[in-house]
Amino acid sequence: MTSMFSAPVVGLANGVSAGWANAGSGLTQLLMPLIYSLFTTSFHVPSSTAWRLAFIVPATFQVVTAILVLAFGQDRPCYNKHEQNKKDIAIKESFLSIMFDGLRNYRGWILALVYGFCFGVEMTMDNVVAGYYYERFGVNIEVAGVIAASFGMTNVFSRPMGGKVSDEVGRRFGMRGRLWGLWAAQAVAGTMCVLLGRVSSLWGSIGVMCAFSVFVQATGGLTFGVVPFVSKRSLGVISGMTGSGGTFGAVITQLLLFSGSKFSKQTSISLMGVMMIASSLPVTFIYFPQWGGMLCGPSYDFNPETNHFRLLE
Repeated sequence: MTSMFSAPVVGLANGVSAGWANAGSGLTQLLMPLIYSLFTTSFHVPSSTAWRLAFIVPATFQVVTAILVLAFGQDRPCYNKHEQNKKDIAIKESFLSIMFDGLRNYRGWILALVYGFCFGVEMTMDNVVAGYYYERFGVNIEVAGVIAASFGMTNVFSRPMGGKVSDEVGRRFGMRGRLWGLWAAQAVAGTMCVLLGRVSSLWGSIGVMCAFSVFVQATGGLTFGVVPFVSKRSLGVISGMTGSGGTFGAVITQLLLFSGSKFSKQTSISLMGVMMIASSLPVTFIYFPQWGGMLCGPSYDFNPETNHFRLLE
């Protein structure tokens, strides 16, 4: 995705693609049981077969999407790779060289940590939110399912919004704006998560959950608004590190806070918010010599005419 779009709009592009993908988690909670029920009630298919047949629907969408990517995808904002002049083709580097270049970049690890406690927390909430409202507030399972679906469905606009905000603050304030936006969204999302576990009224809890879902998903968009600038050489490695950090974060929060009966669910949710706030702090250490960081300006100035960097006094 990052290689297909130019820098001024890459945050929005990543936000829309990932946000609409994540919205599928909410849509899945609504549609897959209905598809399963259709097979069992209308076609009298045995339960053990019906749930397998239900997966034909998402599988079909995946195949169609793959064909669309091949038919309409473009390698670069202005051209495909095979259209480049041979003089402009970059020198091929070994796989290990590119991989280790990415793994040595500390910025990638910080972004993986942040993403682990925004998207990772989002995945964890997708798993526990229906049970939380069913057990704590006594709503029936259908209502709990709708609440859980609404948490995931806000990705339709919230994650693209995070990407758009990253692009806008980047346009106005440069990399410092993107980093400040990422830190602020993660800190607010963590605060909302802490409150979610403390609110004791149903409607108050739903209101806080809606605010939390917007900010935690926007943080994902803001994270991938920074990722494309970490390393052009190892872009795929940095993107992979960051994305896998989200999955790893979900596993960690699930194991530490929601496995066994050590904590109640409301306490676990609040503790998860504390972890989110703590994970936002390392963003202050991200520094780019040519663009600066959250707390200081750049060390070098890039001259596009000479294609060289100049040390600032």
